[in-house]
Amino acid sequence: MFGRGNKQLDAAVRELAEADTLAFGGVGFAGTVLPATEAYREVERQLDAHPKQARRKVDWLLEHGSPAGRAYAATLLGRNDPAAARTAWESLRGAEGEITTFAGCVMGRTTLGEYAAGQLAAGGRPVADP
Repeated sequence: MFGRGNKQLDAAVRELAEADTLAFGGVGFAGTVLPATEAYREVERQLDAHPKQARRKVDWLLEHGSPAGRAYAATLLGRNDPAAARTAWESLRGAEGEITTFAGCVMGRTTLGEYAAGQLAAGGRPVADP
């Protein structure tokens, strides 16, 4: 899946695949942007610039990523394919892997399954802690 093509996209997907924290903005009092958040934003840009290539990587991430990486992937699907995002969230509802979430300076812990259930209830808008 990696090794040729778009190096920025590959690097961002690798970062997300290993992520243990889910944050869509700055975290803590200083508003520090985590590497995974930067990677998420890069994949967002790549979905606009190279939709087919980026979508293949997001699909790979959904299957092979860490629990946080899989949550990032399902969120990314919602940008261009809400039906696929809903299917992804439904498939993740029973997942047990734990993730750390951030909403500003508020940190939380949840399972991927609980986060997915929260996403389904919120209509796919990112929620920090269900």
